[in-house]
Amino acid sequence: MTESKRSSFRQRLLNHDLLIGTWVKTPSPVVCEVLGKSDLDVVCLDAEHAPFGRTELDACIAAIRATNMTPLVRVPTADPHNILNALDCGATGIVVPHVRTVEDAEAICLRSLYGPGGRGYAGSSRAAGFAGKAIADQLRESAEQTTIIAQVEDVEALDVIDAIAAVDRVDCLYIGRIDLTVALGKTDPNDPVVVDAVASICVAGQKANTAVGMFVADVAEAKQWQDHGASLFLLQSDQAFLLAGAAKLAAALR
Repeated sequence: MTESKRSSFRQRLLNHDLLIGTWVKTPSPVVCEVLGKSDLDVVCLDAEHAPFGRTELDACIAAIRATNMTPLVRVPTADPHNILNALDCGATGIVVPHVRTVEDAEAICLRSLYGPGGRGYAGSSRAAGFAGKAIADQLRESAEQTTIIAQVEDVEALDVIDAIAAVDRVDCLYIGRIDLTVALGKTDPNDPVVVDAVASICVAGQKANTAVGMFVADVAEAKQWQDHGASLFLLQSDQAFLLAGAAKLAAALR
């Protein structure tokens, strides 16, 4: 992946290009460096469910950027400092969990972008080239490239999903299918109620011309959801790759 591809990630997402990535659950720059050499389009650090502190996040983003891979961060919460930390460290964008309302969606957009009431400016950050970028250049590049992904995984969000999808600068709706399954009182992500909810989010994205992304446990299922308009797939994880590789090796020799 070249620098131009990384810098154009948001535009490719807005174009509904097929983008394939994975989750990193292990706060290791070496793991990130290895995955950065893969043919994936994006790597997402899971700071919501994995033990990423600010130092680990910083090191992992640096490793991903060094390979010219696109780094995203799923922040722990929508708090301004979590968003600021991820973006100042050099993440191309953020995935924000539990976006339930239009107000939630508007707030994360405000916190992700420079401007009145928005993200604070620091020229010494990696995002700003460690004081190597002119302020005007950093403001322009941030406005063009910062990718804002709202994770939809709550029943409340389903009631206003069309309005959330239409919020200016929400670039993508990411369907947290397992949390959504639990929120709907189900245990099977393939329950018809869950599948219908996922489909309704896809429809909302199509109506607003907002990209839709998702996780599916079965990779083969992704093609079905491409036909429903989904284009960003963050699938499996570094841990899943390790377990699958170990299981394959054990099975081959037994």
